Amino acid sequence: MKAQEIRKELRNLGSKERAKVSQSFFKTGPGEYGEGDVFLGVGAPEMRRLAKEFQDLPVREVRALLKSGIHEERAVALLILVRQYQRGDRKEQERVYELYMDHLRCINNWDLVDVSAEHVVGAFLKNKSKKPLYRLARSRNLWERRVSILATFHYIKGKEFSETLKIAEMLLSDEEDLIHKAVGWMLREVGKRDLATEERFLKEHYREMPRTMLRYAIERFPEPKRQRYLKGGV
Repeated sequence: MKAQEIRKELRNLGSKERAKVSQSFFKTGPGEYGEGDVFLGVGAPEMRRLAKEFQDLPVREVRALLKSGIHEERAVALLILVRQYQRGDRKEQERVYELYMDHLRCINNWDLVDVSAEHVVGAFLKNKSKKPLYRLARSRNLWERRVSILATFHYIKGKEFSETLKIAEMLLSDEEDLIHKAVGWMLREVGKRDLATEERFLKEHYREMPRTMLRYAIERFPEPKRQRYLKGGV
C-alpha cells in the first residue's frame, strides 16, 4: 500500500465546484484561520471509505499524507490513524499517539481536530497524566488549544467530566471564536449526560464567558431558561 494510491483516488474523486465551496467554508483566504490550505473537493463519506480501505497503510506512508499540503490527504491520514489506534495493541496505540503529537502542526483546521483528537489523544491519556492536555490548552496555537478541549470528548462519553470542566475554565478568556464554539459544544455534551454538572459550571462562569461559548453551551435549554442565562438573570 502506498500513499500515492490514495492521492490518485482523491484526485479522481475531487470536484472543482466542491473545492471552491470548501476553500470558502474553511476560511482559506489571506489572514483567515485556514489561510493557504488547498482542497480537492472530496466529501467526508468518500474519505472515510478510503481510510477503511487503506487502514493498514504503513506508518511512513501515513506520515507522508499527514505532511501534505492537500487538506483531504491530511484528513484521510488522520482517519487512518484513528482506525489504527482503535485496532491496535498498546504498543501500536502509543506509536499512533506519538506520531499524532509530533505532527500537530499538520492538524490545522477544525475538522481535522474534530475527527481525531478524542479518538487518539483523549483515548491514549485516559488513565494517564493529563499534563499534555494542559500544555496544549496553554499553547499559542489555536489548533493545539482545540485539541485540548476536543480530546476530552472521550471522557465525556464515559461520563467523566472533570477534565472538560478544568480545560474549559482554562479557555474562558481565549480570544478565538473557534475555541469559544468548541468549549461551548463540550459543555453542552456534558449537559446532555449530567445537566446539573453543566449548570454548576455555568452559574459560576456564565457572566464571564464569551457570548458564543455561552450560546453553544445552552443551545438545548428550554427557551425561558436560555434567555435567563443570556440576560444575566440566573
